[in-house]
Amino acid sequence: MNIAFQVKIVWRNQLVHIVKGGYPIFGRAIGILMTETSFPRIPGDIGNATTFDFPVAYKIIKGATGRRIVEESDSTLLEPYVRAAQELEKEGVKAITTNCGYLAIFQSELASAVDIPVFTSSLMQIPLVHSMLKKDKKIGILTSLKKFLTKKHLETIDVESFPMVIYGMDNATEWQSKLHSATRPNFENPVMDIDKIEREIVELAKTMAKENPDVGAIVCECHNMAPYASSIQKATGLPVFDITTLMKYVYSSIIRKEFRGWL
Repeated sequence: MNIAFQVKIVWRNQLVHIVKGGYPIFGRAIGILMTETSFPRIPGDIGNATTFDFPVAYKIIKGATGRRIVEESDSTLLEPYVRAAQELEKEGVKAITTNCGYLAIFQSELASAVDIPVFTSSLMQIPLVHSMLKKDKKIGILTSLKKFLTKKHLETIDVESFPMVIYGMDNATEWQSKLHSATRPNFENPVMDIDKIEREIVELAKTMAKENPDVGAIVCECHNMAPYASSIQKATGLPVFDITTLMKYVYSSIIRKEFRGWL
C-alpha cells in the first residue's frame, strides 16, 4: 500500500520537509460508496458534502438502487462495491463508508478487499452505545424498512445479541414515496417535503420511546436520517447516534491533530 508520509530533516540549519506522493488528489479523508439515486441530499445527509467539516470523496455505484440493496440484498452488487472500494483506496482515502446501512451485509467482504478501515453501517456503533448504558437499558433502532432489516444484517457486523428494539418508517408516506421510491428505476428528481419527513421521523421516535421507556439511546440505521437527529433528540431527550457521529469518530482516529496549548 502506497502511504503518503512526511519526514523532517535539518539541512544547513533549516528545517526541510520531504514528502512522498502517489495519488492524483490529496486531503480527502473518507471515501463514501454511493447508491445511484436522485432524491435531494439536504445538509446533514451523507450525500451532501457540506455535512462534514473535513473533505470526503464520493464513488457512485452504477445500478446500485435502494430496491436492490434493501429489498433484494442483491449479492451481484458485491463485486462493483469491492471494485469501487479498491479504487478509493488507490486514490488515497484513509477509510471507507457507505450511504446505506443495509450494506452491513457486505461488511466482511469489503473490509477484506482493502487495507484501510471500512465501516458500512451506523449500526456498528451498537456495542459502544450499549457499553455506555445501564445494563437494564435497550438501544432503540430507527430504520427505513423494518421488514427488510434481517438477522443476517445484524449478524454480519456482530450486533445481533445486544438488547434492542427496532422501529421502521414502513408506514411513513412522505418518507417512503420520496426517499425509498426514489431509489427505484425511472423515478427521477423527486421533490421532498422536508417538514413532513421530519414530523414522520420524530413521531416514530416518540412512539418508540413511549412504548419502550427502557430505551437509553437511539441509533439511526438509515443514513438518510442524520439531518433529523437533532429533532429526534429534542423530542425524546435521548442520545442519538447516526452515520455522521461514526464518521466523525473514525475521522478523528485517522487524521490526528497535534495538541496545542499552554504549558
